Amino acid sequence: MNLNQITVPSLNVEKAIHFYKKLGLKLIIKALPHYARFECLDGGATFSIHEVEELSNGEGITVYFECEDLDKKVEELIDQGVVFDEMPNDKRWLWREARLRDKDDNKLILYYAGENRLNPPWRLKEDE
Repeated sequence: MNLNQITVPSLNVEKAIHFYKKLGLKLIIKALPHYARFECLDGGATFSIHEVEELSNGEGITVYFECEDLDKKVEELIDQGVVFDEMPNDKRWLWREARLRDKDDNKLILYYAGENRLNPPWRLKEDE
C-alpha cells in the first residue's frame, strides 16, 4: 500500500490554489469552483482541495510536506508574505519543522526528517 493522495477541505478553492502554488506545488487540475489538484514536485504524490460549505470543528487534519532545505524554503515563503505559526526548529523526534496554516485554517507542517522519517533510532525491529 502507498499513500499518494491527500485532499483537504476549502471554503474557497480559488484562494487556496494561490496559497498552495506559493508553497511550490504544481497545479494540474483546476475544476473551479469545486476542486483543484496539485502534483508534488518530489516523490510523485498528489494533493487536492475540494470545496465544502463549512469547515469541520475540532482538531482537523495536519498535512506534512518534506523539504530538504527547510530553512531556505521558509525564508522564501516569508518573502512572499506567507505567515508561519512556528519557525523552523529541531524536534525531539529528530525532525526539523516549521508550522503554518492555509487559508482555511488547515494545519501544515513543512519539515525535514531525512533518514529519521522511516528509520528513527526507536523504529520497531521486524520481529516486534
